[in-house]
Amino acid sequence: MSIYTKRGDRGITDMAHTSNISKSDDRIRLLGTIDELNSHIDLVRSMLSQAEVISLLENIQNNLNLIAAGVSNPYDRNSRISEKETAFLETETDRMEALCAQPVPEKLTGKNRLAAEIEITRAVARRAERCLAQVSVKFGADNESKKFLNRLSDYLYILARYTENESGSVHAEQTGDRVQTLSAENTGSEAVSTAEQPDNTADAVQKAADINEAVIQEVLKRMGIQSRITLNTAKKLIEKLEQEALRRGQHAVIAVCNPEGNPVAVHVMDGAFIVSFDVAMKKAYTAVAVKMSTMELSKLAQPGETFYGVDKLDGGRIVIFGGGIPLKSGDTIIGGLGISGGTGKEDHSLAEYGQAVLNELM
Repeated sequence: MSIYTKRGDRGITDMAHTSNISKSDDRIRLLGTIDELNSHIDLVRSMLSQAEVISLLENIQNNLNLIAAGVSNPYDRNSRISEKETAFLETETDRMEALCAQPVPEKLTGKNRLAAEIEITRAVARRAERCLAQVSVKFGADNESKKFLNRLSDYLYILARYTENESGSVHAEQTGDRVQTLSAENTGSEAVSTAEQPDNTADAVQKAADINEAVIQEVLKRMGIQSRITLNTAKKLIEKLEQEALRRGQHAVIAVCNPEGNPVAVHVMDGAFIVSFDVAMKKAYTAVAVKMSTMELSKLAQPGETFYGVDKLDGGRIVIFGGGIPLKSGDTIIGGLGISGGTGKEDHSLAEYGQAVLNELM
């Protein structure tokens, strides 16, 4: 059977219960736009590595196919979008918006290819919404379908900005920007490797300060004292945590910060959520900021409790769900650990495992 029928050569096509419809018909234009939108989502999916986001986009495509089927056969009551699907999109949009830089930028910078592709997809979703509105005027349309397309463009809008925001985040292990590595075992002396910086007085002062800090930490370590977590220890801890996470069937983002809440290292496991990167960072920061686990803080942040409303402070950097703990050497907080990828209890349990194995790594 040939892929072409030649029936469309006259500029006509068919729908479920109607034949010989002009291809200029508003309904055919809508079906074509949904097809185009699905193609753009396919492209975005091919550029993503996060399994959960890919799964969400696949579900969106299934709903788009339902909308198209409902347009082609308005008498089929099975081709209807559930209110739950629209509500789920709203929840995901709200959650991602809360993790974006505030205020959410109106324009993209154009420096991230994936974010730009998502933005194009959003624009096509808007066009599909307009086409559906036109069809609704002439032929009627399912109200929930109209709501879903409206929320879809909102979701894609936030996803594009969150993706671009995350692409600009510094990953200490990947960029090497001001990362310090002691190599006393190899050179016989304390040596520090830093990214190349301009040769000026301010940079020279900073390099000297970095070297002094590294030497101090090495001396304290040899004396059995560690006042702050080092990059080397953080990397060992992350490796242990990844092995344990895999054993438990989790796909997490693991973030380690110093006692001031600044990132030391962040590791993204295959299959982790996009949003988990920012959440893990915030969990680690919160743990050192309040000197307790985020699980404990969540209990104290309930209405009527001591820290009610604390998650509205500090520019939204404080979170109150499990997965963040202060890392301790004895009674000293040497850093913070944030894990995001599972439920609050699962993330907290994995973080506690990290504290349990920490001392053997230092």
